[in-house]
Amino acid sequence: MTQKIKLRRFEDNDLPIFKEWLKKDHVKRWYTEPEDWIAEVTLRDSTFSWITHFIVEWEEMPIGFGQYYKCLDANEACYSHIPQNGTYSIDYLIGEADCLGKGYGKKAVQLLTEMIFGLSDSKRIVVQPEPENRGSCKALLANGYIFDEHYGVYQKEK
Repeated sequence: MTQKIKLRRFEDNDLPIFKEWLKKDHVKRWYTEPEDWIAEVTLRDSTFSWITHFIVEWEEMPIGFGQYYKCLDANEACYSHIPQNGTYSIDYLIGEADCLGKGYGKKAVQLLTEMIFGLSDSKRIVVQPEPENRGSCKALLANGYIFDEHYGVYQKEK
């Protein structure tokens, strides 16, 4: 069933559903600054053009969100211990509550990972979900990411 999952580029008409997802309890628990996320996708062609934003679709229906970016562009302290050249990070969510626990998040992580590793300059992907976000952590482990206990990040080498 999850093979019907795909990523497509975020478009302006996706903004209303994205805003709705950010209000849902299972999302806002992890995405605590919704106005920042909304600004990011709204300004994706200018200020945040260094981030590539997607809608996760299942059978052509939007069910979630994903994005990737070069860590060098983000300058995030949590990844400063990792060589920055060739390092990417991802964010993702399943917004539709009835789509949780069905492997769609795992498939979205797989598609984002494949997309990044298809880029000539990519060497690794690092992700730092909240430890309590078991679904996210399980999706990463299922896709071959390794948890670095010292730094609290998941990492996958190309």
